Amino acid sequence: MNARVNSPIFAVPEPSFASLPSGQRMAYVASGAGEPLVFVHGSLCDYRYWNAQTAALSKHFLCVSVSLGHYWPNDAADAQGAFSWEAHVAELAEFIGVLHSGPVHLVGHSRGACVAFQLARAHPALVKTLTLADPGGPLDAGDGVEAALPPATLALREQVATLIDDGALEAGLEMFVDSVSMPGIWRRSSPAFRGMALANAATLPKQFRDPLPAYSRAAAGAIAYPTLLIAGEKSPRMYRDNVERLAGWIGQVDKRTVAGASHGMNVTHPASFNRLVQAFAGAAR
Repeated sequence: MNARVNSPIFAVPEPSFASLPSGQRMAYVASGAGEPLVFVHGSLCDYRYWNAQTAALSKHFLCVSVSLGHYWPNDAADAQGAFSWEAHVAELAEFIGVLHSGPVHLVGHSRGACVAFQLARAHPALVKTLTLADPGGPLDAGDGVEAALPPATLALREQVATLIDDGALEAGLEMFVDSVSMPGIWRRSSPAFRGMALANAATLPKQFRDPLPAYSRAAAGAIAYPTLLIAGEKSPRMYRDNVERLAGWIGQVDKRTVAGASHGMNVTHPASFNRLVQAFAGAAR
């Protein structure tokens, strides 16, 4: 692995590509040394999303940020099979195995937090600690009711998918990003962030056709290692509700809030986010 510090936020560090047992290649960047911190991005993002974390935390850990299948810079030849959260869990498990580092400190944001959660359930030997920041996905409604996102959210996502499929990328991304953070955040975002989102815009309609599984008490209760749950103080209610419910279901849990932050907390408030992750993962050494 290359020891490389990724300093400017959303800059383009030169990636390496891991050859997985399935024949797939996975783009990643690595910097630092020590116990591995593996970062998993969410919607519209890739390994660049974590630049502010890898720059600071690589002083204490081996920081590895990945680009999941179908996300930039992976091309169609690298992204084998359909886009799905299950495929992302499988490829991430293969990648961690290829690291040959033993269990990792796994950090996921939004949709990536759901992927990390499902990996932790399916492959417990690969994970030492789990950090979930604003985990995406529905909550189990209980009483035999099928879990689903609110109708208003589903309707908005249908509009977004139509815009993107019709080539109106900026309009579609603005609608989606503002909905998962706060109104006006797309226009206030840096050109570099918007460029990253545009590079991954084609994944969004695919994502909407692949609903995330619901969090349940039984699934969360099976998480048997230390878990850090991080919410943005101003994040949309669905993310804060997920953090609250999971905090009551997971055994070894530490729940924290990033003051003043919305959904992109690790980008807008990197120092606060990094302190939480460093203290949590460092305590588990």
